[in-house]
Amino acid sequence: MDNEKSVLPQEPLVEEGNVPQLALPRAIHLIPMDTIDGFDVRPGFYEINGATAIPGGVNFTVYSHGAEAVELLLFKRQAQEPYAVLPFPESYRIGNVYSMIVFKLDIQEFEYAYRVDGPYEPEKGLLFDRSKYLLDPYAKAVTGQSRWGTTSPKGQHYKARVVRDDFDWGSMARPLIPMEDLIIYELHVRGFTKDASSGVKHPGTFAGLMEKLPYLKKLGVNAVELMPIFEFDEMQDYRVVDGQELCNYWGYSTVCFFAPNTSYTAGSEFNREGNELKKLIWALHREGIEVYLDVVFNHTAEGNEMGPFFSFKGLDNNIYYLLTPDGKYYNFSGCGNTLNCNHPIVHQMIMDCLRYWVTTYRVDGFRFDLASILGRNEDGSPMIKPPLLQAMAFDPILGDVKLIAEAWDAGGLYQVGSFPAWNRWAEWNGRYRDDMRRYLKGDAGLAQAAALRMVGSQDIYEPTSRKNASVNFLTCHDGFTLWDLFCYNEKHNLRNGWNNTDGANDNNSWNCGVEGETDDPRINALRRRMVRNAFALLMCSRGIPMFLAGDEFCNTQFGNNNAYCQDNIISWLDWNRLEQNQDMFQFFQWMIQFRKDHRVLRSNVSDGACGLPDISFHGVEPWHGETFYDHERYVGVLFSGWERSTGPQLVYVASNAYWEELVVTLPSLPSSMCWELVVDTWEEIPLPRRQVGGGFTIRPRSVMIFVGR
Repeated sequence: MDNEKSVLPQEPLVEEGNVPQLALPRAIHLIPMDTIDGFDVRPGFYEINGATAIPGGVNFTVYSHGAEAVELLLFKRQAQEPYAVLPFPESYRIGNVYSMIVFKLDIQEFEYAYRVDGPYEPEKGLLFDRSKYLLDPYAKAVTGQSRWGTTSPKGQHYKARVVRDDFDWGSMARPLIPMEDLIIYELHVRGFTKDASSGVKHPGTFAGLMEKLPYLKKLGVNAVELMPIFEFDEMQDYRVVDGQELCNYWGYSTVCFFAPNTSYTAGSEFNREGNELKKLIWALHREGIEVYLDVVFNHTAEGNEMGPFFSFKGLDNNIYYLLTPDGKYYNFSGCGNTLNCNHPIVHQMIMDCLRYWVTTYRVDGFRFDLASILGRNEDGSPMIKPPLLQAMAFDPILGDVKLIAEAWDAGGLYQVGSFPAWNRWAEWNGRYRDDMRRYLKGDAGLAQAAALRMVGSQDIYEPTSRKNASVNFLTCHDGFTLWDLFCYNEKHNLRNGWNNTDGANDNNSWNCGVEGETDDPRINALRRRMVRNAFALLMCSRGIPMFLAGDEFCNTQFGNNNAYCQDNIISWLDWNRLEQNQDMFQFFQWMIQFRKDHRVLRSNVSDGACGLPDISFHGVEPWHGETFYDHERYVGVLFSGWERSTGPQLVYVASNAYWEELVVTLPSLPSSMCWELVVDTWEEIPLPRRQVGGGFTIRPRSVMIFVGR
């Protein structure tokens, strides 16, 4: 502190954007000021974390439990060394929080970071190092990241920008689609439009994705799940294998939880980072499509002892990470470290982050990567009632937000069906994926399991206490595409550089007789039928269906089931295949609309109709389905319900995973009704409806769907 001044403020100091309205006294009061390194400063707003633009200056707030001193560093744009160093005076500290207003800062002219001093005792998990520049955990924008493929934390300091939140949402309301009505489409922002075949003006960006909104609307999905869009460093694991550049393409390695990935923007957004993403979300909402973020709160990009040191390690390493008794990192994430999610400090940060994305970006839901980690205690053990998960379930701001758990982690904790829920959490149903894949490819004895998965996995999720808990999926980013599921028996990940040791080995896939692509028309016809079978059953299963972008036109990853590092056509969608597979796209469209038109497929609308139960299982003979003893590869499921607007709804789904045709008898209907065949996957496209009698022949490896009229 050099001296003290008194100034007469021209405006009350009121934060902008979504920050709580706190104001300094008006002009009748004189405000005492200090001077540090030539800047007028005063104590700031301690309850507003991060850096916030206010009239006349910027409020900086950061906290550290173990720090002995904190310095604010100011940098000219893109400079590596600070032009000003402002130590927080001891009088600017309350508890463990340091807060300071710096006046006359133009947010367009500077970037910032922190230096933190304190004890260095690695065996106790204390890693304070005053030589390190630290990124603000609450930074709303990270610098140096706006051009894909040009950054690396090794030898470079992460810095932050102050963001002015002035986006006008107008009267646009979030869609608030009921869980039972969702059809989720998982996509990677860059890979969705990066290939030239996408035909967009801004490939690989939020703007490019917005150009594809008419396509999404035409397909019929009503929710998009974006793979990680928090700031991550794609160059973190950069390497060259056989002449191919590999990187951290998927983005499951967070650098900053509050900042959007600016390399996904079509243009520079200096100090208004996030506006392009907000425009995308606004446009999706306008079309009635919800937006979910795939979020990674289980670990960070700092890795283990050998990893980079740029933020959390230097602020409170022993608080932010789960540590062994000797100060090493637990690795339940498989990525080097594990966030200490149920520590009060980390708990608070995660809750602040989720609220921020909901209030500032109007996000509709979150899919939590390796969510079982969020329920681990500080010693790594699973908790019965994890405070963080309970807080998410009951938080008022998150009250109508979808919460979806990947209910397992890399430490062996598998909680599908047992994830702490409080009737709020849905789960990626890994049992659905595994049982249905095995059934579809013709494994023996899977008929009963497949039938249970189709009716909402009631053996896993009690239907009254865990209603709409099952997110049903056959494919996602992690694993084969739907086309590859029926083209490859084995993974083909040699291009990843790990000698094909990475990626799952239990794919439950089937190549239909030839490994990889083939010109054999019979095999290709079978593969296309298998894709239709899979999607038809997915759309006729209770629960929340989700599928991977590109499955609707047979996109391929050439047998790679772990394409996390492939920033090329392996991971990018090849939109040429849409033209080649228009009939498949039309089939997906048709099945999506069929699901929308028949609520009985989505939920229990009544106790049944026409004297039939809500759901019933059938073998090749009706009412022989409880044990499926008459054929172990045939599944018949009858959905029955009564809608006030449409009357009775009856849908019978017949699925033959056997390699020979079967003769099937349909359940009897009242004399005033008949069965109509509406789908036969043996055909390339849905046929015109046609009335059928009491029985039918279902051809090998095919699905037929009937409705009662």
